[in-house]
Amino acid sequence: MKYSRILLKLSGEALMGSESHGISKKVLQEYVSQIIEISEAGCQVAVVTGGGNIFRGLSGTQSGIDRVKGDQMGMLATVINSLALESEIHQQGGKARLFTAIRMEPVGELYNRDRVIEALKNKTICLLAAGTGNPFFTTDTAAALRAVEISADVLLKGTRVDGVYTSDPEKDHSAKKFETISFDEAIQKNLKVMDSTAFTMCRDNNMPIVVFNMNIRGNLFKIVNGEKIGTLVHMAI
Repeated sequence: MKYSRILLKLSGEALMGSESHGISKKVLQEYVSQIIEISEAGCQVAVVTGGGNIFRGLSGTQSGIDRVKGDQMGMLATVINSLALESEIHQQGGKARLFTAIRMEPVGELYNRDRVIEALKNKTICLLAAGTGNPFFTTDTAAALRAVEISADVLLKGTRVDGVYTSDPEKDHSAKKFETISFDEAIQKNLKVMDSTAFTMCRDNNMPIVVFNMNIRGNLFKIVNGEKIGTLVHMAI
């Protein structure tokens, strides 16, 4: 196994599947099945989800919602997604614990890095919700921060596309895929797969990112075991 501890970032939109909003039961079951598969193989797994399938703070401001309040609503959306993951993990026979960046017991316990690492070593899947707990920071940045904090080997970003492209491949059929790309190049080219704050945090802490299609079963297991899937974002050599 190439990676013994990972931080998996899932977008809220990916959890929608073909639905217009909310959580697709089919997608939820499939994602959890894959997560449990790598956990049972010995990989320590922490998961950060977005909340865009329920509420996106930045878009809320366009309808007149205060940005800080909107971001707080987005944080709660990530907790809803994480609760769904936790419930499904338990239903499929796995072990999971939910940690939140803002205090909200008994929904989940307040995030504590040492407790998360202890749980990971106990083969418990850790769901890290509510972003960083602060407005103006995306869940991508939260994923980068948590990956660095827990000393993950890699940050895996599961999306609906199979890597990083020169432009959005769902809109531009001439877009070309990068097999590998440096953090600096990704920032300079303003590639939208993650925000610049997340890229910078990973670059400054030498945290590699693999962007891949989570909807293709087996991809997650293959990456953890060292197969080249998706796009690797890393330090320039």
